[in-house]
Amino acid sequence: QVQLVESGGGLVQPGGSLRLSCVASESIVSIDVMGWYRQAPGKERELVATISGDGGTNYADSVKGRFTVSRDNDKNTVYLQMNSLKLEDTAVYYCNAMLRIAVWSVRNYWGQGTQVTVSS
Repeated sequence: QVQLVESGGGLVQPGGSLRLSCVASESIVSIDVMGWYRQAPGKERELVATISGDGGTNYADSVKGRFTVSRDNDKNTVYLQMNSLKLEDTAVYYCNAMLRIAVWSVRNYWGQGTQVTVSS
């Protein structure tokens, strides 16, 4: 079972930056896709960014050009660099790992979340 621990959240002013980290309990090269999701008050959890084993990435339209997802395989860690933060980026951010355990089945693991608050 994969365990994920997020860190790096905090309070930042609009236009500021934060870098989130997610440390996995096992080598992330064995995890098909790592991702970041967020949930704002009163809203559904939504996809922010993903990174696959071959380094391919995708982003929500709302964060393109501002956020960058990356990985360090030696540290079993994925990162989310967040720049030009906006008030609407305020949310709890969750790390996700998706493992394909069979051609017909996938399994998702989630961290506990880290709070990001953007406020003036």
